[in-house]
Amino acid sequence: MAKTKMIKVTLIKSPIGRLKSHKACIVGLGLKKIRQTVEVIDTPENRGMIDKVSYMINVEGK
Repeated sequence: MAKTKMIKVTLIKSPIGRLKSHKACIVGLGLKKIRQTVEVIDTPENRGMIDKVSYMINVEGK
């Protein structure tokens, strides 16, 4: 079985006052608090959300 590639995403800026669609991307990635880090599966859907809110997050393993 092939190992799925994971991407570490860390929230570095607050989503307060941002567009609703950007807030939805942050929630969709599983981020709730500043400096919280989550691992998400490397899929086109997650990459799209990461690209959309790249100014609010740090990404490792891309």
